[in-house]
Amino acid sequence: MKKLNLIIGIMLSVATGTFSQNVDDALRYSQVFYNGTARFMSMGGAFTALGGDLSTLSQNPAGLGVFRSSEISISPLLFHYKSLTNFNNNNSKDYLYNFTLGQAGIVLNLINKNSESGLINLNFGYSFNRTNNLNQSIIIKGISNNYTRSMADYWAFISNGHTKAVLAKSDTLFDAYLANQVFVIDTLSGVSNLYGTIYSYWGDSLPSIYGQTIKRIITSDGYTGEHAISIAGNFSNKLFLGLTLGISKISYESKYEHLEATDKDLPSQYTDFVYNYYFSDKGTGYSLKLGAIFKPIEPLRIGLAFHSPTYYRIVEYVHDDITAHQKGSYIKTASNNPTRYSYALTTPFRAIVGVAYQLKKLAVFSVEYEFADYGMAKFSETGDNFDYSGKNDSIKSALGSVHNFRIGTEVRLGRFYFRGGYGHYGKAFKRGDINDNIDYDSFSAGIGFREQNVFIDFGYSGLINPQKYILYQYESDPDPDPNVITAMSSMSIHRNMFAVTFGYKFGY
Repeated sequence: MKKLNLIIGIMLSVATGTFSQNVDDALRYSQVFYNGTARFMSMGGAFTALGGDLSTLSQNPAGLGVFRSSEISISPLLFHYKSLTNFNNNNSKDYLYNFTLGQAGIVLNLINKNSESGLINLNFGYSFNRTNNLNQSIIIKGISNNYTRSMADYWAFISNGHTKAVLAKSDTLFDAYLANQVFVIDTLSGVSNLYGTIYSYWGDSLPSIYGQTIKRIITSDGYTGEHAISIAGNFSNKLFLGLTLGISKISYESKYEHLEATDKDLPSQYTDFVYNYYFSDKGTGYSLKLGAIFKPIEPLRIGLAFHSPTYYRIVEYVHDDITAHQKGSYIKTASNNPTRYSYALTTPFRAIVGVAYQLKKLAVFSVEYEFADYGMAKFSETGDNFDYSGKNDSIKSALGSVHNFRIGTEVRLGRFYFRGGYGHYGKAFKRGDINDNIDYDSFSAGIGFREQNVFIDFGYSGLINPQKYILYQYESDPDPDPNVITAMSSMSIHRNMFAVTFGYKFGY
């Protein structure tokens, strides 16, 4: 490649998921959207002051004390995900379906006194509740230009100042190392630490040639869920107190495939390259939850709940590879060996307050407020002595406190129950962040049928949010007037959940 007098800036940020243990990971495993029984979902999850539903074991354990008999339930869940993206004025959409278990649990009535004072009921409960569906399928596609350029340029720019030997040993330039292995990037002639790409500064051809198709496919599969083990009591039909030990699970696998292809005659003779990045997380966490429900008068209930931080230990595997094609059937591949990371994550505490009003046996209305500060999420090492202070500073800088609201109602007509709900989950990213507009709105509805000891409920919940996704970003010019190259897609994400709950009451 021809030697050029280039001064290249440094990388500003990287595509989502490129490096392990980042702000997105901390937020992903800290957010809770309280999926559960069909009744719980269809009323927007506004059960902090209501109780009487197995999903409340993960929200307000005092709700377990409302049960007057033993009960068992199971809730299969159909999850539908739809994404709409725009990149360089090109729209793409994708979707997926997933059938899974939303909730399963049991309540055992340990004490049931025929009394109006003191301890009237004491209940033990267990429930598995899926707290967040992490499945997604996203396609981003568009035609590159001089403003978005190429991921190859990004790799070249982050490699500048480093020799090939340094790339081979670096823990943070592993993707650029692969690009160099297949000659998507290469050093300029006569220089050992400046790089050009298959689109720019190749050989003696100085003009950059863009206009290639860029396509990124993002697929993820997984969930966060909680095994809630609870005990709660009913005191004089006025005060309900509960405690939950939460054993949380993380199971998450994600991959993105980045393709760039062109039918132009490039001096490099390259036609396309595909970079694949995979990672998976498995983890277990523990937390405690305290809750209370107070009835100052018969139709009114006031609920309070406090969730301690969840302490997770997570094992992560990362792997990436690249394949490049050149005219004349030339194919070059390279891959990095899978890397294993082990780390801990402490999520922020949560506080919830709710009020519910029961209009005789005709209707129930419930509203609640939830507070969480995602900036308090924190990574820590689990034996390798890695310093996470920089990553934790990034979390504090990017994430802040959120104010969540949920509303639910239920109307009874004979043996049939009609339900509806709404929820708003506030902005987690601080003002000035590229995703400071991300908030979530949920809309829900459902219907139920109940006999004396048998019930079946159907519920729907939809969750909508905007998002911006950076494929790659860097500075290509020095200060004081840097030229920031950004390949970014805007997104609209829709999640639809359909649940049915089968339940049986016993121990009358």
